[in-house]
This record gives sequence, structure tokens and C-alpha cells, in this order.
Amino acid sequence: MLLLLLGIIVLHVAALVLLFVSTIVSSWLVSNTFSSDLWQNCSALASNTWSCNSASNNEWLQSVQAMMILSIIFSVLSLFLFFCQLFTLTKGGRFYITGIFQLLAALCIVAAASIFTARHTEWHKDNTASFGYAYILAWVAFPLAVISGIIYIILRKRE
Repeated sequence: MLLLLLGIIVLHVAALVLLFVSTIVSSWLVSNTFSSDLWQNCSALASNTWSCNSASNNEWLQSVQAMMILSIIFSVLSLFLFFCQLFTLTKGGRFYITGIFQLLAALCIVAAASIFTARHTEWHKDNTASFGYAYILAWVAFPLAVISGIIYIILRKRE
């Protein structure tokens, strides 16, 4: 049972780390001449310097930012609730609250990544651009969050 709990915690923390990295790092959309993330759009100038514009005027990008931050909040809250329920839940009880919050985090991740996928051409119109590793990490964090949320809902407390 201890190994199962440790595995669940490692899975949850892995998803949480992926969420933090994908939200903070500036490579959601990359090219040789620019790099865009959730917070700014940077273009290379002729003298090896970068010119960055803020993302504050794009409503769809603000919704992606909000969803990613909400997913981090829900995931951290889920981990905290798991530890609280681990010590207070009665024998045989299920970790429903923890699982629901983790599934809410997964829902926020998929909403944010889907909005960015649909609207990224409005942020930068370069056809040579490709999705960066932070974008891919967000999509990898989604199934990890779903799996851990389902495991929490299925999991029963034992002694």
C-alpha cells in the first residue's frame, strides 16, 4: 500500500512540475526568428537582440493564461487535499474530493491547450513556426492529470 501511495504522489507531482514548466517557459510557439509563450511574443531583430511584446491585449491568450494558472491551483489544492484526506478519511473511504480537483485541473489544461491550438495563428502569423516543448509538456500533463484524478476516485483508504 505504501508503494501505491508513493507512486500516486510521484505521478501527481510529475504532472504538477510539467504544469509549472509549461506555464512559465517561453516556448509555446517557436521559429528561427521568434519565440512566443503565454506571456509575451519575442521577435529577433537584425542586431542579435530581441523585441518582446506583452500578451496583455489578447483576450484569448488571457483565457489560456487563466486556465493554466487555474490548473496549477487545482492541482496543488488536490495534492494538499490528498494529504489531508489521507490522515482524516475513515477506513474504506474514497478520495473523491481529491480526484475531482485533479480532474478539474485536467479540464483546465485541455481547455488552455485547445484554445492555444485554435488561436495561435492570431498571435503570430509565421507559417514556419512550430509548437515548442512547453506546449507539448502541457499536452503531456493533461493525461497524467486525468490518470491521477481517476486513480484518486478509485482509491480506497486502507490501514
